[in-house]
Amino acid sequence: MKTQKEAFTSLKGQFLIAMPQIDDLRFNKSVIYIYEHTRAGGAGIVINHPADRMSFVDILDQLKIEHPVLPNPPKIVLGGPDKFTNGFILHTSDYKTEETIFVADGISLTATQNILYDIARGRGPQKSLIALGCATWIGGQLEDELMSNVWLTASLDTASFLFDIPFSKRWETALSCLGIKAQYLSTECGQA
Repeated sequence: MKTQKEAFTSLKGQFLIAMPQIDDLRFNKSVIYIYEHTRAGGAGIVINHPADRMSFVDILDQLKIEHPVLPNPPKIVLGGPDKFTNGFILHTSDYKTEETIFVADGISLTATQNILYDIARGRGPQKSLIALGCATWIGGQLEDELMSNVWLTASLDTASFLFDIPFSKRWETALSCLGIKAQYLSTECGQA
């Protein structure tokens, strides 16, 4: 029986980097931005799996949102296996509505259609990334996965990782920022 509450550190605003031994192919070489993490659980967006068959224009057309030709439309990622029919927009905090959630480091999340209208009309955030679905964990699950060496955690240059680095380079770049070379990671895990 525990007499003290265990210490809890929120990972909100941090990145998870998948280790090679992850046993869920949906997260192979994933980098996930955590936008919510409490004792009750967590949620994040996979930021490096592009939705190659879906564009911002496709989303606008499906939702029947009229739009001009957009010079730099936001990129679309497969944000995770949960709530896959929902869209989540990570964006710079220069855009805000009543539904917007501030995450950290000048990054916010909005999950309503209104932001899509605003982006289409040039009134949206300066930079954004649209995710189809998200990744979620129940209370204690993420902490267990961290103890099992499934993920590394990192504080990275948030805006750069979300909006500037090419998808294909995000996993290796995230590891490199921790001083780790991907080719030296083992697929075997263990604990000392």
